[in-house]
Amino acid sequence: MYQIGDYIVHPGQGVCCVEAVEGGDSPVYHLMPTHGRNPMLIKYPVASEANLRPVLSADEAASLIESYPDMELDPFTDRSAVLEEKHFKKVIRHGSCSDVMRIAKTFRSRIADVEANHKKAPVIYERIYKEAHDRSVEELCCALHESEDQITARFQSCVS
Repeated sequence: MYQIGDYIVHPGQGVCCVEAVEGGDSPVYHLMPTHGRNPMLIKYPVASEANLRPVLSADEAASLIESYPDMELDPFTDRSAVLEEKHFKKVIRHGSCSDVMRIAKTFRSRIADVEANHKKAPVIYERIYKEAHDRSVEELCCALHESEDQITARFQSCVS
């Protein structure tokens, strides 16, 4: 069971802080998303806490960033762009930060490949990349207590 003040990853909202734990017949967590334009308090049943996971530790986040250049691309493809998007969105919602970073790297590479041929990348690629990038950076910011700019600088120093 998570405690008040813990940071967790909610499948739909990303990183949230546990604001309160309400007891009773069916206890619920009161979760406040840390990012977003208008964060709203979420009541999430304790019985479904298996869908939540704790945010990475600072050491795990730092080593994940350092391993980014060696991270393999995700080989998954599907004959249907819709099914492919569905697969990756499911992984973004329920996967680890490492899985989400791998997806962001994969779609960044796919977009670069398409643009290298002087074509516009499919909107689905852009959408999946943005969602994966935002979700992974959000968790890394929370784990390392740094801003998005500082996380971006860490990535750039590892890649160059």
